[in-house]
Amino acid sequence: MIIKKFTAKTEKEAIENARAELGEGVVVMNVKPVKNKGLFAFLKSPMMEVTVALEEESEKLTAAVSAINSVIASSQNKEEEAAKSTPVIETPEKRDNRDNSSVIKERRENNSAIEEKLDSLQSLLEQQLQKPEEEKEEPREEEKEETETDKFMHLLHDTMLENEVDEKYAREIMDEIELINKPNIPFDYALANIYQKMILKFGKPSGIEPASSGIKLVFFIGPTGVGKTTTIAKIASKFRVDEKKKVALLTADTYRIAAAEQLRTYANILEVPFRVIYTVEEINKALEDFKDYDYILIDTAGHSHQNTTQKDNMRNIIHSVDDRVESEVHLVLSATTKYKDLISIADSYKEMADYKLIFTKLDETTTLGNLLNLRLYTGASLSYVTYGQNVPDDIEDFNPQKTVKRLLGGKN
Repeated sequence: MIIKKFTAKTEKEAIENARAELGEGVVVMNVKPVKNKGLFAFLKSPMMEVTVALEEESEKLTAAVSAINSVIASSQNKEEEAAKSTPVIETPEKRDNRDNSSVIKERRENNSAIEEKLDSLQSLLEQQLQKPEEEKEEPREEEKEETETDKFMHLLHDTMLENEVDEKYAREIMDEIELINKPNIPFDYALANIYQKMILKFGKPSGIEPASSGIKLVFFIGPTGVGKTTTIAKIASKFRVDEKKKVALLTADTYRIAAAEQLRTYANILEVPFRVIYTVEEINKALEDFKDYDYILIDTAGHSHQNTTQKDNMRNIIHSVDDRVESEVHLVLSATTKYKDLISIADSYKEMADYKLIFTKLDETTTLGNLLNLRLYTGASLSYVTYGQNVPDDIEDFNPQKTVKRLLGGKN
């Protein structure tokens, strides 16, 4: 793992410098402004510092850890102090002889040692991850005692499961980390490696970018009730108001009159064209009418998995523009939907076209495991997340760093 920081006037310029030096495979891990130094620093604009990661065949633990904002410069001293106060695992007979106050004291010491490590990595895990003592399985006599690092890794694994990361993917991540971790590795090193590994699993966010020339046509697909129309309005507002782009809104959702009227209302507020389309010929007419525009955003109807006719119609509309303009498809899903149902939905829409993922309703759930589950199950990139009904607010580009912190038990 190569970790390196690049500083430039803008975030975009810093990322371009990173790609020029390390290649296109770099993953952005952190972005922050840095103050200029010197006598006349106040006269200069602040610089942007971007931390990027590049995975290599040979993982370099020291480089991986030192890259996370230099937070573990004094890691060794803290580790030695924590080791002195860490209780040794006792046999069941000895544990029975201890009073309750000793048990409570030991738990508090374990909690303090763990949270000290988590705080040093930008509060990745700010809550107590350790399970109650009585929930632990007693070690067999023939088995070796777990090290403190082993117990810590188990806590991280359990925390991922509590955040509804599928067991299959949680186990894969832990197995990959075990291959590169050394015996008795400090908590900081173990945590840094799993944090970076999960960011790389998410990959680079992939929002909507302008076409290389002409119009960019963007289809939004997904089941009913996930907030698809509101999400389109938020994105349209971002392009129209923030970026001053020319945007047109179309809807192919002829099954729900309320959805069409809702999008028409947003179009009127944004002062952009709106049109209902029923056929492939009508979408071709819209392409001609709006040929000088930057984006055409198209809402579509949610469909039943068993409705073959509806699926065929949507597939025909999406692929009718393949040879004419640049287009992409975004599958809009709710973060509150059960993973089993998400798999069924993802499989159904995969028959229509390749897509990117948008997750809505992050404000209505306390667990974000499905974001990682669907990313790994489908291989599709994540583009945006939404967390409320406010238009044009309550939407942002997908942030893998923030999401991984949540999955590991931290707070944003």
